[in-house]
Amino acid sequence: MNDKTETISSGWRAFQHILAARGHRRLVLVEGDRRAAIARVAGLLPELSAAQGLWVGREQDAIMAGLGHIRAKDYRRVLGQELPVLVWDGWEGTSPDAFAALSGTLRAGGLLFWLMPPLAQWSDFDDPDYRRTGLDRASGHPFAARLATVLAEDPGVIRLEADNGTVPVLNRPEPGRADFQPGQTAEQQTLVADVVRAGQGRRRRPLVITADRGRGKSSALGMAAARLLETGRKRVLVTAPSADNVATLFAHARQALGDALALDTATHLTTRSGHELCFLPPQELLSQRPEAEVVLVDEAAGLPAQWLKAVLLGWPRVVFASTVHGYEGTGRGFALRFRQILEQETPNWRAVSVREPIRWAQGDPLERLVFQLYLLSADAPEPQPFVAGDVHIERWQPAAASEQTLVEAFGLLVNAHYRTTPADLRQWLDDPAAMTWRASAEGRTIGLLWASTEGGLAPDLAEEVVAGKRRLRGHMLAQSLANHGGAPAAATLKTLRVVRVAVAESARRLGVGQRLVAAAREACVQDGMDALGTSFGGEPGLLAFWHRCGLRVVRMGLSQEASTGEFPLQMLMGTSEPGQQLQQQLSSRFARHWQHLVSRHWCQLDHELLLAICDALPSSAWLDDDDRRDLTNFAYGFRGFELTLPVLQELSACKGMAHRIQSHPEAKLWCRAVLQGWSWVQLQEAGLCRGQRDAEAQLRLLARELLQNETEL
Repeated sequence: MNDKTETISSGWRAFQHILAARGHRRLVLVEGDRRAAIARVAGLLPELSAAQGLWVGREQDAIMAGLGHIRAKDYRRVLGQELPVLVWDGWEGTSPDAFAALSGTLRAGGLLFWLMPPLAQWSDFDDPDYRRTGLDRASGHPFAARLATVLAEDPGVIRLEADNGTVPVLNRPEPGRADFQPGQTAEQQTLVADVVRAGQGRRRRPLVITADRGRGKSSALGMAAARLLETGRKRVLVTAPSADNVATLFAHARQALGDALALDTATHLTTRSGHELCFLPPQELLSQRPEAEVVLVDEAAGLPAQWLKAVLLGWPRVVFASTVHGYEGTGRGFALRFRQILEQETPNWRAVSVREPIRWAQGDPLERLVFQLYLLSADAPEPQPFVAGDVHIERWQPAAASEQTLVEAFGLLVNAHYRTTPADLRQWLDDPAAMTWRASAEGRTIGLLWASTEGGLAPDLAEEVVAGKRRLRGHMLAQSLANHGGAPAAATLKTLRVVRVAVAESARRLGVGQRLVAAAREACVQDGMDALGTSFGGEPGLLAFWHRCGLRVVRMGLSQEASTGEFPLQMLMGTSEPGQQLQQQLSSRFARHWQHLVSRHWCQLDHELLLAICDALPSSAWLDDDDRRDLTNFAYGFRGFELTLPVLQELSACKGMAHRIQSHPEAKLWCRAVLQGWSWVQLQEAGLCRGQRDAEAQLRLLARELLQNETEL
């Protein structure tokens, strides 16, 4: 290292200026007694440029230190800010997601003070944040031990002993190196032009922007929005997971518009010519569907894919921006999943990526460290040719793996799932109930199954769970089936819940996923567990996969998942006699309740998924002679739809009927009219018919075809 070093007597303010000149930020690890650490940092702060700094921990400590205060759970409120100093009291708990996110708020010259026990004690330190996810049950913490190893080996980490006043050796920038100047880069200027071009261009040509934190994508969106208003666009709408996410966007739009503004609020700008930039929460945007020439979606990875699809199809020009290595959830999972929608709906879409940071210099030590700590840049290994018969399936401990193997394995989980966060890495490594199977070929990871043991509760506790009086961490599927499914046995029996299955792109459709599930099923049998289960955002392809693996539908949630916008679908396979009885009980009960719930809770459900679930449920429906007569009179005569509706619903539940309906051109009309209770007006507005008479005519023809093989009824 060619850095000129010296001990800085007055210390920290000069060091902060040095870092700012280099465009770097640093982590200062304050190890030792908590009260001594707080006093040490509070004593240093007067030497620093700490105005507008933040303290994450107890409010009284923040007040004593003269910093603003925030709780870790509220970290999203400040993601648009730029801070000179951040103090994180790890004795109060360290949320991986919040810590990684807030590190991105520090500007060049920023210092992140992390108050923690000595590194040697981390593997046994009971982080208070563990209680949120059930990790306080663990006897050891491999995740924390790995963090300690990374920190100990990183020369950029400044380590302070809490009760030692010695000033560490602090590095000056390299001689002759030009000072870093934060601000707009050429890459960002190009991005602004790209957004303006998309906003002024032809319809149905969306732009998708991906970038890491600190690359200026939000500010570029703001500058581009201002230019679009100045050049004639009357309304530009902005949406994001929360209003806090667009503070930077609006700040740059406000600055660019300057004196041209007539109305200026935090989320609404109107120019003197009446053109406006407005923020709307995504649900409000999709329910109101206001007119606009352009819609900008910031932090798109934080929104469900179905919402993004609705925005894509709802407005003529849309720009999506997402963080690649996101702290609330990686944008790569978003990109991979959303790409399929873009290719199908708008094949002329365009992708732009931004790599050069604007708030700090390339190679910033803090960004590099945070990425390594939480594997934010983890990627699956490059696909290699292999023979399917050479795949090896084994029980595997990720916490015992080499760093390179862990990076590849976690990268596989990241790429396969819509939203993966640093907290997922902690849960995977530290959860004592976790079990993992690895599929490998030629020594490379090509598939993973991550599962967690649940249930086994005492009968009296299970009854409290069923009654909704108790909710326990770490028993998601068992509690859901016990409470919402109304089956106490789901809580008392032992279940292995599959959390994730991930298979490399090059190994898909070769049976690797099914072999991983089979290995988990065999472990359930050998270990005396009662069932293998899973819960996932309902989607026809995933339902078909799990059905091929032997699992059966036992429940669907009444509310959409925040991460995917899909309804959670839960499936189960008994691996013991009591487990088989539980699965059959839940499946049969759900099948009986299914039609009563569809029109109330799943009236907007995709018709393909609806019919796939109908086909997967056990059928006890049958038609008597009266039903057959009514059905025949509807299909071949003039019996009214409303009078025949109960029989049509019963027909849909008969064995094999849903499968036959699936392949029919009018399957969507049948689902909306017969199963989901849409009105004739709704059907017409959706383009499914020209009116009631036309819809009934189509339904009569379909009923006639279903009657052709009466033996199935």
